[in-house]
Formats: sequence, C-alpha cells, structure tokens
Amino acid sequence: MTLKTVIMAMSLAAAATAAVTAALPAAAQDKLTVGFSQVGSESGWRAAETKVGKMQAEQRGITFKISDAQQKQENQIKAIRAFIAQGVDAIFLAPVVATGWDPVLKEAKDAKIPVVLLDRAINTKDESLYLTAVTSDTVHEGRLAAEWLAKDTGGTCNIVELQGTVGSSPAINRKKGFDEVVAKTPGFKLLRTQSGDFTRTKGKEVMESFIKAENGGKNICAVYAHNDDMALGAIQAIKEAGLKPGKDIKVVSIDGVPDIFKAMADGEANATVELTPNMAGPAFDALVAYKKDGKAPAKWIQTESTLYLPDTAKAEYERRKDLY
Repeated sequence: MTLKTVIMAMSLAAAATAAVTAALPAAAQDKLTVGFSQVGSESGWRAAETKVGKMQAEQRGITFKISDAQQKQENQIKAIRAFIAQGVDAIFLAPVVATGWDPVLKEAKDAKIPVVLLDRAINTKDESLYLTAVTSDTVHEGRLAAEWLAKDTGGTCNIVELQGTVGSSPAINRKKGFDEVVAKTPGFKLLRTQSGDFTRTKGKEVMESFIKAENGGKNICAVYAHNDDMALGAIQAIKEAGLKPGKDIKVVSIDGVPDIFKAMADGEANATVELTPNMAGPAFDALVAYKKDGKAPAKWIQTESTLYLPDTAKAEYERRKDLY
C-alpha cells in the first residue's frame, strides 16, 4: 500500500475490521492490548509510523501502549520485559538493530505473548520467537534507488553514501541492494560511505565531511541516503557549500516523507523510494486473525515500495503533509 492510498485504505480497513472483530468473543475484543517498542522519533517517517499505528489501533478498539526507545536496544529490551510483566496480548517490535534479541523474545514466547516485527527484521536461528514480520523489501529499495541513478546518469557517477544506523536491518539491506547495482555498473564509483544514523543533523554533518574531502564537492555526482531525513541534511550541507542540490549533486533517498517531496518540487532532490508508514495495519489484521483461529500468518508480510520522481512531487507533498 502506498501512502497516497493509506487514508482511503484506513476507512475500508475500519469497516473490514469491524466485521472481523464482531466474530470474536466479547472478552477477546475488550481485552486486546498491544505493547509497541518503537525505535524512537529520529525521523519524520518514524513519527508517522507511530501516528498511523495509533490510528489503526483506535479503529480496531485496541489498547496500544507505546514505548520510545530513543534508539537504544537496552531500552527496547526493558520495554519488552515490562510489557511481559503487564501481561499484554501481543508485542510489536521495531528493532533498532538486527542482533541480540533471542533471550528477551524467548521470555515473551515462554509467556505465550506473540511478537510481531514492524518495518525491520532481526537475525535469529529460531524464527518461532516471532509471529510475523511486517516489512518492505529493503534490499529492493536500495536496488531501486541505484537503478534509477544508473538510468538518470547513463551509468557514470561518483557517489557518496549516507548509511543508516550501524547494525540495523534497513542499513544493511539498503546498502546491499544499492551495492548490487554498483557492482554491475562500470561507470559507478562509491567514493565514500558513512553512517548518518538516520538523522537529519548527522546526515548534514557527514555530508559536510564528504564535501570537504572531495574537492569542495566537485568530485561528487550524487549522494545516496538510506533515508530522507539524512538526505535533507545533506541538501542543507550542499547548499551551504555553494553548490546546487539536485543539479550539481543529485540526491536519491528512501522513505517518502513530505519534506523530500517539497525538496523535489523545489528542484533540490531527484528521487525517493517510498516506505509506507502503515506497518501497524497489516500487523493488527494478522494478530486479530491469529487470536481468532490460532492459525499463524505468513512469516513475512511484505509492504510495497514505490519510486517517486519530481513530476508528481507537489501532489504527493499535499497528500502527505497532514499525516506526518
């Protein structure tokens, strides 16, 4: 589901959910409480995911308890244990990093509390520790960004890369997908790559260092950012260096937040791959069905990824600005 259909889909989902939950015993409907360990609020997309999650829970009459981990795994582990102690019906987890979850997820499993992963995956040898994962294909997102850049530049470009949080599955996979295309595009050269931690401030800081290291930015053809917020920070750094973002240095990123569409409409960014913030909707649907019939959903519920370009940027900005 793309963001331009989220609001309409929410209305339809409300009607569909009413029909589903009506079939549940009254006690099951009344008592459904879900705890959500959210990474934090480091980006516009993250804030939108939380907002949409609240809306989706409200539509279904589900109590939704949200814990902001401030981008720290130890805070997420504490939150999960607190949710277990509270006896919630399920736990949603957007894991800050991919590793180190098995012990606490086993505690949830032992307590018979299903865990649903949102927007990020984990590395584990025991997939029974979580019910399902609702994510996009983040490797595909990186591949889409690189394929657009190859087409736009004719396959010749010196690139700098702003990676996401070190050890997070989106950072790992968005780099992997991008690198696949770089490897088979002889005219592509990845000059520099460094984490901007998915934040606008850090993205600006790292881009400033890239520009200084690469002849005032003159050696750089494009910047690829693992999320829009880092790209927006990079745009500011490019402007402060006396260069024109979107022209002197092309900008391609991932997420599809309103500000990147505004930047595209203003000619300061070139492409973004949308990551829908509606992860909770499919997760709630899977959970309600599981609570009803006990049948586990598919291990991966994939959301859609769509490439957007400047020609539709103004309209897309208008559609998104009130949701984020």
